[in-house]
Amino acid sequence: MFALVDCNNFYASCQRVFEPHLINQPIVILSNNDGCVIARSNEAKLLGIPMGAPAFEYQKLFEEKKVFVYSSNYALYGDMSSRVMNILSTYTPEMEVYSIDEAFLKFKGFELFDLEALGLDMQRKVTKGTGIPVSVGIAPTKALAKVANKIAKKFAERTKSVYTIDSDEKRIKALKWTKIEDVWGIGRKHAQRLRLKNVFNAYQFTQLSDEWVRKEMAVVGLRLKQELQGHPTLDLEVPKNKKMIATTRSFEKMYSSIEDISERVSTFTASCSEKLRKQQSHCNMIMVFVQTNYFRKDQPQYSRNIIINTDFPTNSTIDLNHYAQIGLKAIFKEGYQYKKAGVIVMGITPNNETQLSLFSSSNPKHQPLMSVIDKMNRSYGKNKIKFATQCLDRQWKMKQERLSKCYTTKIKEVIHIKL
Repeated sequence: MFALVDCNNFYASCQRVFEPHLINQPIVILSNNDGCVIARSNEAKLLGIPMGAPAFEYQKLFEEKKVFVYSSNYALYGDMSSRVMNILSTYTPEMEVYSIDEAFLKFKGFELFDLEALGLDMQRKVTKGTGIPVSVGIAPTKALAKVANKIAKKFAERTKSVYTIDSDEKRIKALKWTKIEDVWGIGRKHAQRLRLKNVFNAYQFTQLSDEWVRKEMAVVGLRLKQELQGHPTLDLEVPKNKKMIATTRSFEKMYSSIEDISERVSTFTASCSEKLRKQQSHCNMIMVFVQTNYFRKDQPQYSRNIIINTDFPTNSTIDLNHYAQIGLKAIFKEGYQYKKAGVIVMGITPNNETQLSLFSSSNPKHQPLMSVIDKMNRSYGKNKIKFATQCLDRQWKMKQERLSKCYTTKIKEVIHIKL
């Protein structure tokens, strides 16, 4: 049996833990640089605020409806997520952290246990121990656990936020209730194609022939169908090294000079390089992109990217920044107000599987230098050691005008209690 534990309105719930006056109040969380809405409380959803809503377009509604608006506080969210996952890990050694607010747990050898009672205990301990409310769905497969979790969340009062699919009768009833577009793994295009075939819920999907599903949705769709039929085909995933690593950011204001954007690209490249070294990998390609603010219809728009092949596999910040700057100079155009840039490293290979070049290679002095820089940044704080191409006398920060305190990750911002 699998359990899916999902934190309810996670970002908003994190804010409520330390600011109880927010309970039952509409809350929205904004993306990097306070651009658009990336999380909403149930109260905010009822006001008709859509996911991805540009903050400046909904500012009037926020004020009229007294919506509490916060900048993303990833330090706080990451710490609260770790606390939730630490509690869940005490129930079974087999756990997959699926996202910052979700985890799959596998209960192998728990045949003599009452999993419904175990789910209720998980829900109670996580909520009491962290202040974050969670919903628990338990079922024979991961896909059915997703369905069970939706039921637990939708009918929280009736289910006490825990629902178990432990019979074929429950499975069929749950699948008939689940809309086809809400099925885990069914994207928008597949949902449209299935509706044309008069498939409107998950149960109808399981009644399709294997041949049609495999032809139209490939082996992934066939596995999903088998999962919904109660036959496990997906196991817990083991964390793997990333095949691509990206660092992209919107600027706190628009820039028109290549010098300003060059500094940003250098900083993004340094971040990608550090992540490569952390997972003990090299890359063979690097992509650089720039784009203007597409919300500003009154300004000329421009967006461009370029991929540069490195002459040899490398994870050296010095090497990669050299290629990144070549790419930036090739795509940069004067006369535009740029709002965003990014660096993506690709063609990633493990350090011990490097394809050597006969004619060129990375400077052997780079590896010990990078190792020392990484160690010092871990010991003394992120970005304490910078490269000359980065801005040395200022810290680039995102626009976070509505940022709450970190509470759990900064000693100066811990919560104060009046006695």
